[in-house]
Amino acid sequence: MTTDGRKRILIVGGGYVGMYTALRAQKELSRGRAEIVVIDPQPNMTYQPFLPEAAAGSIEPRHVVVPLRRVLKKCRVITGSVSSIDHARRSVTVEPETGNSYELDYDLLVVGAGSIARTLPIPGLAEQGIGFKTIGEAIFIRNHVLSRLDFASSTEDPAARRRALSFVIVGGGYAGVELLAELEDMSRYACRYYSNLNPADLRWVLVEAADRIMPEVSVGLSAYTVTRLRERSIDVRLNTRLNSAVGGRIELSDGDAFEADTLVWTAGVKAHPLAARSGLPVDDKGRLPCRANLTVKGVEGVFSAGDTAAVPDLSKSDPNALCGPSAQHAVRQAKVLADNLARTINGQALQDYKHAYVGSVASLGLYRGVAELYGVKVRGPVAWFLHRTYHLSRVPTFNRKVRVLADWTAALFFPREVVSLGQLQSPRYDFQRASAS
Repeated sequence: MTTDGRKRILIVGGGYVGMYTALRAQKELSRGRAEIVVIDPQPNMTYQPFLPEAAAGSIEPRHVVVPLRRVLKKCRVITGSVSSIDHARRSVTVEPETGNSYELDYDLLVVGAGSIARTLPIPGLAEQGIGFKTIGEAIFIRNHVLSRLDFASSTEDPAARRRALSFVIVGGGYAGVELLAELEDMSRYACRYYSNLNPADLRWVLVEAADRIMPEVSVGLSAYTVTRLRERSIDVRLNTRLNSAVGGRIELSDGDAFEADTLVWTAGVKAHPLAARSGLPVDDKGRLPCRANLTVKGVEGVFSAGDTAAVPDLSKSDPNALCGPSAQHAVRQAKVLADNLARTINGQALQDYKHAYVGSVASLGLYRGVAELYGVKVRGPVAWFLHRTYHLSRVPTFNRKVRVLADWTAALFFPREVVSLGQLQSPRYDFQRASAS
């Protein structure tokens, strides 16, 4: 409790769950009733469904992120990490980016730290691979792919050229498929500006350990997507695993091996490790087991939602069914969670979260897509339009909606920007070299 007697609500994480919970809670609870504190290592929330388009240059990267302090005007935003939770003392340890760590107490705790990439102990993966969950990774991947085209166009070494023009995406979920489709679209377009490159020189490989991609959609739409990708000369490897990436040599479980400068890992996520080390109860996947009202089982005053939480899916007949780790569930759970925070402070009964999964939409590059909404399957330009329409309606704040729409509108009249800004990855290099000389 604060020194002035207000309840302190501490929200760990500024992603879907954290930002949307705080956004709704600040409307329902006046500053005189509660202090809302949001802690996240980044001062912004990333709308991840737009990351593939940001990586391909269809959307300005800054328009994919929402500044937390700008939208959470009635909250206190702390840029830092929560290293530990001591619920017995109702306290967390905060580690700012610089400076000493300190403790911060709370009355009600929301654990919405989200997820991190789920990696495997594959030789060379940590050294050669890059994930795809942040705007920084999206910008890096875009610049890296375009820089490989620049290099391939400039080298006289055939082996180095083949390696530079080989791109591998591991993971056939939505993130991997959308990223692959957008980047292949961008790189194929970029070839028109290189006199000695053509799209046939590019090698795009999608590696998926399961027997199908995009398990969120029906088998038919999954097979359709594979067919469309292969029609674009994209090498889709099903029932295949990455065995090694040491030194950029890609070795697959089907026996194939080749050199590649680009390896992107999108093979799933897992709950943020903070949940497992919090001292709170966790399940076998490191998630906080929750009741349908989004309170954590076995403790009082702790709430959770999204990828960090195992929330019962009341829309299904199976009593053991859990909500999937999707943005759709996280955003809707956050609204119920915020309401239940207000109900807790007001001494009212809590409400349960219940929402049937509406469906999925995915972009496969410009004017191509697949969608399955309420059981209705849609393909091609209509699905692509539904994808953009749905996510435009979901991206937070009117400001960001207008900016994203402006990006799309400008793209109708002006050619795609395909310039690499590789200097962003090492901005001090030229200065350091000049200083050394």
